[in-house]
Amino acid sequence: MAARIFMVLSAAILLTLGAMHLSLTFWGTGLTPRDPALQISMSRISPVLTDETTMWRCWTGFNATHSMALILFGLIYGYLALAHPQLLFRSTFLLLVGLAALVSLTVICKLYFFRSPLIGVSISLFFYIASVALSWVEPYFKKAT
Repeated sequence: MAARIFMVLSAAILLTLGAMHLSLTFWGTGLTPRDPALQISMSRISPVLTDETTMWRCWTGFNATHSMALILFGLIYGYLALAHPQLLFRSTFLLLVGLAALVSLTVICKLYFFRSPLIGVSISLFFYIASVALSWVEPYFKKAT
């Protein structure tokens, strides 16, 4: 039971971070440049790859898809922990994919973001690892009682 709770906590943190990031992407000013001229310039300039979009539209799209990925992780792993814990905790594939995603997010946060996302993702990673570890040892405690 503790493994499921920790997995839900891990998932809920990413779901919350993703939802907050998505709201800032479309309705807040937290992800806009401090210099308004930069946003105007980004709205006029296309990336080298294509002239079908602008750097500002790419920026918005990258932030939106980043948010959606966090939300998706939170929804899938939270749902599996609550509704299908045997499937989740017996699947080496799902556990490794989740771990790889969280470790990668932690490294990206450390290298490219700021303290708040790093703290949130690190706590999520801690709960995830604790959840997996507990899922391995919980059956032994049940046998002993």
